[in-house]
Amino acid sequence: MKDVRVRFAPSPTGALHIGGVRTALYNYLLARKHGGKMLLRIEDTDQNRFVPGAEEYIKKSLAWVGIEIDEGPEQGGPYTPYRQSERKELYARYAQQLIDSSHAYYAFDSAEDLEAMRERLKAEKGTHLQYDSTTRMQMNNSLTLSAEDVRRKLEEGKPYVIRLKVPDSGEIELNDLIRGRVVVGASQIDDKVLMKSDGMPTYHLANVVDDYLMKISHVIRGEEWLPSAPLHVLIYRFLGWESDMPKFAHLPLLLKPDGNGKLSKRDADQLGFPIFPLNWTDPKTGELAEGFRERGYLPEALVNFLAFLGWNPGTEQELFTMNQLIDAFEIERIGKAGARFDIQKAKWYNQQYLRAKSDKELADYLIEGLKKENINCTPDKAQAVVASLRERITFPQDLVELGRFFFVAPNAFDEKIASKKWNQEAILVANKLAETFGNHPGSCTAEEAATVVQSTTENLGIAQGKIMQALRLSLTGGASGPDLMVTMQILGSEEIVRRLQYALKTLGDK
Repeated sequence: MKDVRVRFAPSPTGALHIGGVRTALYNYLLARKHGGKMLLRIEDTDQNRFVPGAEEYIKKSLAWVGIEIDEGPEQGGPYTPYRQSERKELYARYAQQLIDSSHAYYAFDSAEDLEAMRERLKAEKGTHLQYDSTTRMQMNNSLTLSAEDVRRKLEEGKPYVIRLKVPDSGEIELNDLIRGRVVVGASQIDDKVLMKSDGMPTYHLANVVDDYLMKISHVIRGEEWLPSAPLHVLIYRFLGWESDMPKFAHLPLLLKPDGNGKLSKRDADQLGFPIFPLNWTDPKTGELAEGFRERGYLPEALVNFLAFLGWNPGTEQELFTMNQLIDAFEIERIGKAGARFDIQKAKWYNQQYLRAKSDKELADYLIEGLKKENINCTPDKAQAVVASLRERITFPQDLVELGRFFFVAPNAFDEKIASKKWNQEAILVANKLAETFGNHPGSCTAEEAATVVQSTTENLGIAQGKIMQALRLSLTGGASGPDLMVTMQILGSEEIVRRLQYALKTLGDK
């Protein structure tokens, strides 16, 4: 295989969609697998859709998930600049080459001319309402005008675009690494605009020119670009670059969780999950869209999840580090069918990666979360708390949510449990436990707590199982949580007494 050089080429028109992250990831995996280079190219030729801050957002998103860029706007490289808006002269040169070789032409049609063409084709019940080999000779362009008229219009600064002159017959063929042989009739392709009236290139010309000049070996991009691939093949051919054309791989669509249609931001919003890697505030509306990072997803879990949206290793293994993904990755194992965006599976991956972390790492999450609520916590207590909670968490913030009661005594109690379980037997046990623990201040182990509870209930002639929920309620305010004896160990005797006494006072004598 020749030197592998791949590019991720987003447009800075807003936040980076999670599907774009998957595209970048597959490019990155292929590059690293073969010791190649990963390029970031900013395709900002559509100035009307440019959004301030979008480029920086893209870079931060890629860095967060661990995709390292070898060449790009920040890193530089042998083919600078890496922003298309800074490469205008290059595109103009190659557009002129296409005109000189009669593979492109000037089109001076106004918006009214184009609308009239479409209306005429509708009236004729045409199947293709497009500017192509069947309509170009009826339009206002350098194929229908005299050379003198064309020269005059250009000198007068008349607005124009440059269109590709697509053959009126024949077939265009390419081999897609995922979809196999793709053949399209030339008559199905319209004369796409290559250079716009503002002097900026369209995607079709700019990406072909840049991919060739930057020696891109593989173009891995979304399925939505597959219909344009034959057009790009033509441009390579007309510029004399067909033998150096990159290999194409068009990725399957990301589908809604039910598999019915392409995943959109609206779908994600309605179903309550993120669609962007990081928080994004729309500069026009001020609307905040929460990102996967802020929702509590770990980058390594998200990468693992995204890798499996269309690709599989051919084994039963599901958990892969980035390095393991690099070793296992093969484009040929990417499927054609759309991949369902199963957010429950994403949560499962997050659980696995989060629960695999050490108590110290989890304790850091807990301490950081508690600081935001102005709650202090020692590292030792934090580690004890997370050890009791680790099998119950999906996101780092769950540690604070589930473990807050360790640091803040309940001031309210689950009414449903209280009405059912807070009875005279519970009151007797709570009073006796408060007395016993009060006589033995300081720390107590889970085993010691279990012994005290067991001996207390036995001495009172009360079945232990009948009062356990009431005991948990009095200590935590709720009906569920980690092992109760471990909870009592973490709280310590003095706190146990305080909480029992508060529960007795608040819930009262029934």
